[in-house]
Amino acid sequence: MATTTAGALGLLWGWLWSERFWLPQNVSWADLEGPGDGYGYPRARHVFSAFPVAAGIFSVRLLFERFIAKPCALHVGIQDSGPYPAQPNAILEKVFVSITKYPDEKRLEGLSKQLDWDVRKIQCWFRHRRNQDKPPTLTKFCESMWRFTFYLSIFCYGIKFLWSSPWFWDIRQCWRGYPYQPLTSGLYYYYIMELAFYWSLMFSQFIDIKRKDFLIMFVHHLATIGLITFSYINNMVRVGTLIMCLHDASDFLLEAAKLANYAKYQRLCDTLFVIFSAVFVVTRLGIYPFWILNTTFFESWEMIGPYPSWWLFNGLLLILQVLHIIWSYLIVRIAFKALIRGKVTYPGRIRPRLCTLHSFLTSFFFPMPGGSWTVSSLACKCICASGVQQSMSV
Repeated sequence: MATTTAGALGLLWGWLWSERFWLPQNVSWADLEGPGDGYGYPRARHVFSAFPVAAGIFSVRLLFERFIAKPCALHVGIQDSGPYPAQPNAILEKVFVSITKYPDEKRLEGLSKQLDWDVRKIQCWFRHRRNQDKPPTLTKFCESMWRFTFYLSIFCYGIKFLWSSPWFWDIRQCWRGYPYQPLTSGLYYYYIMELAFYWSLMFSQFIDIKRKDFLIMFVHHLATIGLITFSYINNMVRVGTLIMCLHDASDFLLEAAKLANYAKYQRLCDTLFVIFSAVFVVTRLGIYPFWILNTTFFESWEMIGPYPSWWLFNGLLLILQVLHIIWSYLIVRIAFKALIRGKVTYPGRIRPRLCTLHSFLTSFFFPMPGGSWTVSSLACKCICASGVQQSMSV
C-alpha cells in the first residue's frame, strides 16, 4: 500500500514538474542548475523566501496603520468611531439575518403591525443595521493609505530597476537566450516583494473586518500568487517585470482617489480618478497590447517558438486584455459622469443583486489573470468610494 501511494505521488510530482510543459524543447531542469550570474537562474524553491518577507510586510502594515495612517486620518477630520448601532430588536434582527436586509413595503407594513412601530422607524433601523456591518471610514482610510504607500513604492522601485535593464529599452531582450537568462539581485527582490505583498494580503484577510467578498478575494489572491509564481518558475521574469510595473502605474492613483474621497476632498477625488482613468486606458489599451502582447505572442514565437506553458502564459495575458477592454469602458463612463456632473457618483439605493454582481466581477474575474498585473476590485470599489445620488443600471 505504501509503495503504491509513493508511486502515485511520484507520478503526480513528475507530471507537475514535467520539463515538456514548463520548458522549451531540448531544455531540462538540470540545464538550469548552473550558477549563471548574480543569483543564478530562477528556481521553484526561491518562492519560499516570500513567506518570511510576507510576514515582515504584514507586521510593517500593522505598525504603519497604527502610527502613521491613523494619525493622518484623524488630522484630516475622519472620526475614530464606528457607525451608529441599531437598537437591539430580536424580531428585526431575525429578519435581517435570515430573510432580507432590504425589506419591501409589504414586509415593512407587516413588521410595523407586529411591533407597533412606524414604518419609517423600521426603515431607519434596517439602515443603521446595514451600516453597522460596514467597516468604518477610519479603517478603510488606513487600509487604502497602506496600499497607496506600497503601490507607489513598488512602482518607483520598478521604474528605477527597469530603467537600467536592457529589456526595458529593447523588449526583444526578454527572449534572447531564453531560458538561460541569469537572475539579478534587483530582479529577484522585485519579484519576491510583489509575491510577498499578495501573501500578506492573504494573511490580513483573517484579521481584517470580514466582508461579503471574503471567499472571492481569497480565491483572487490565490490566483494572483499562482500566476506570479508560474512566471517566475519558467523564467519569464523579464516580461513579467514589465507587466507588473505597467499595472502598478495606475494602482496607486486609484488608492489616492479613495483616500481623497474618505477625507471628503471631493474635487481632488474627482481629479485623481480622472487621471487614474487616463493612465489606466493608456497603459491597458495602448502600451499593454501593442508592446507587451506583441512581444509575448509574435517576437517570442519567432525567437523561442511555442511550447505548452507558453500557450498557457499567453492565454492568460489575452484574457487579461479582454478584461482591460471591459473595465476601461466602465471606468471611462464613470470618469465622464464625474466631468459632466462635477462629482463621481455611485448608486445610492443599489439593489443587492446588482452590488453582488459588481463585487463578483471586480474582485474575481478582473484581478484573476495576475497579481499586481491587475487593479484589484477596480471599478466597484471606486464607485462605492465616491458619493452617490443616482442609480445606475447594468
